[in-house]
Amino acid sequence: MPAPLLISTARLQLLATHPGLADAVADYYSRNAAHFAPWDPPLPANHTEPARVAQALTEGRMAFDAGVGHRWWMVRRDTPGRVIGSVHLSNLTRGAFQSASLGYAIDQGQQGQGLMHEALDAVIAEAFSLSIHLHRIQAAVRPENTRSLAVMRRLGFRDEGLALDYLYIDGAWRDHRLFALTHAGFIRPEHWPRKDLP
Repeated sequence: MPAPLLISTARLQLLATHPGLADAVADYYSRNAAHFAPWDPPLPANHTEPARVAQALTEGRMAFDAGVGHRWWMVRRDTPGRVIGSVHLSNLTRGAFQSASLGYAIDQGQQGQGLMHEALDAVIAEAFSLSIHLHRIQAAVRPENTRSLAVMRRLGFRDEGLALDYLYIDGAWRDHRLFALTHAGFIRPEHWPRKDLP
C-alpha cells in the first residue's frame, strides 16, 4: 500500500511533493529565509529559485514514489495556493529497524495556532499505518528551539538525550536533543521470530 499523496485534516491539506508546487514552495522559502536561517543546515545559494526548487521537487517525488522518503507540503484549506510548511520522513530504513527521521517547518506567520501539531499528528498516523508501516520515528531538535520541543512533548515523543555537535547549522556544530516515538501496534512480518509468546 503506497503512502498517500494527500492527507487532509480539519484545517489543512498536506500535498505530496511534486514539481507543480515549485512556485509556491519557492515563495515559501523566500519569505521565510530569515526565519529558517537559525535552524537550517547550509543550503545552496540558489535554493529559493523556482528552477532549483522544481528540480528538488522532482527528485523528492522520485524518492516518494520509491518509498525511501516522503515529504508533504502544508496548505491551509482557506488558502490552497499558498504553501505554509512541510513535514517529511527521511532516512527510511527497513528490516529490523523500520524507522525514519522526522523533519518539519512552518511559516513564521502561521506559528502558535496548533497547525504543526495538527499536521504532524496526521503524518504520524500514516507513518504507523500499513501505508508506510514504521515502528519508530525519530527527530532531532536544538535545545534553543522551545516551540519545537513543546511540539515533541505534546505528541508524546520521549526524550532520548543530548547529542553533542550533532549537525552543522547556522555557522557552527550544534547540539540537538533526540526524540523518538514507537508504535506499540506495529505488525511484525510472520517470519520474524517472537520471544514474547509462550
